[in-house]
Amino acid sequence: MSNSKNILLGYSGHAYVVAEAAFKAGIAIHYYADKEEAQNDPFNLDYLGYEGGNDFDGWNKGFGFILGIGNNDIRTKLGKLVTSRKEELLTIIHPSAELSKSADVGQGTFVSSQASVNALSNIGRFVILNTNCVIEHECHIADGTHIAPGAVLAGNVKVGQSSFIGANAVVKDGVTIGENVIVGAGATIINDIPHNKKIVGNPGREI
Repeated sequence: MSNSKNILLGYSGHAYVVAEAAFKAGIAIHYYADKEEAQNDPFNLDYLGYEGGNDFDGWNKGFGFILGIGNNDIRTKLGKLVTSRKEELLTIIHPSAELSKSADVGQGTFVSSQASVNALSNIGRFVILNTNCVIEHECHIADGTHIAPGAVLAGNVKVGQSSFIGANAVVKDGVTIGENVIVGAGATIINDIPHNKKIVGNPGREI
C-alpha cells in the first residue's frame, strides 16, 4: 500500500505520463523533486527541492517516492538512492495495462497504458514498459531498461541492464540482448546482441 503523501522524482515529459498513470490508479502525488523548480506545474505539486542536494525536504518523513525519469542511468541511480535510504519506492501500473498473474514486476518500475506483460515474464527494478509495448511469455528484462512505445518482445527474450528498445522495434523469440544496448525505432532483431551496441534497421545491424 502506498503512503498518503508521495513525491514524484523529475517533473517534465516522462514524469507527466507517470503522474497521470498514478492518478488513474488511485495513487495521489503531492510533491515533486527536480534540480530546479519547474516553470510549468500542470499537476499543482509542491516543490521540495533536489533529491541530490542539501535543500531537499523529503527524506525520513514516511513519503512514498515515484520515479519520473526517462534516462536509464539517472533513473537507476535514483531508484538505488531511494531504496538505500529505506524509503518506499512505488511501482506504478496504469489501470489499462495487462499483466499476467504469473508475471513478476520489480520495485520502482512503470507500466504504461495498454502495455502487455504475459505469462512467467520477469521485469526488473526501475524499468519503463512504455505505452502499448508487448512483453511476451517468459521474457526477462533486467533493471533500469526502457521498452519504448509499441515495441514487441516475443517469447523468451532476455534484455540486459540499462538497455533501450526503441519504439515499434520487434525482437524475435529466444534472442538475448546485452547490457547498455540501444535498439533503434522500428528495428527487427533476429540475433543475439552483445553489450554496449547500437542496432538499427530491418534486419538489425550495428552502427
